[in-house]
Amino acid sequence: MTATAPRKRLSPEESRDAALEAARELLLEAGPGAVTLKAVAAKIGRTHANLLHHFGSAAGLQKALAANIAGSVTGKIGAAVMRARAGDHDDHEVVNLTFDAFDKGGAGALASWMILTGNQDALDPILEAIHRLVDELAEGHDDKTHSLHEETLQLVLMAVGDALLGAPMARALGLPRNKAREIAAAQLSRTMGEHHGHQHIREE
Repeated sequence: MTATAPRKRLSPEESRDAALEAARELLLEAGPGAVTLKAVAAKIGRTHANLLHHFGSAAGLQKALAANIAGSVTGKIGAAVMRARAGDHDDHEVVNLTFDAFDKGGAGALASWMILTGNQDALDPILEAIHRLVDELAEGHDDKTHSLHEETLQLVLMAVGDALLGAPMARALGLPRNKAREIAAAQLSRTMGEHHGHQHIREE
């Protein structure tokens, strides 16, 4: 019988980060239903009690995971939006990052599962992070705030819908899988063009 290697002692922050990374992997590998305290504890070699100490409950773990995903997602989208507004990148980058966040990133599946299980409070970190992002992008430009809110609402709703139903809907309608992304990018380009046009008129 071989002796098991001693478990590495992690700081509370490292242990929490490891748990969130494991939870995200479970979400992507097996869906939201697989994100349980027991499964996460087994994946990182911790105890159920250890995770209870960090998150309080399965709902607490899910909320922390949502906050973790939201922070990562909005950071990437925010940087892409700023580049697009500066004219350095086209709008497809913004659309692809947003759609990937809700699809490959797992935010869409996590959000829908939380709604179905009545744990809607866990959506707050995602919504708050998106709201913060929009406010940061509009800072110092009061005229952009309303436009940005509308762009963000439209883009996020399309990304969530595509993550949940995009593949079967595209198949049923005989459309390419990426058609929703193309539509979203075209709409964003139009909105950006209108905004820059109005801005140019005001400056004159």
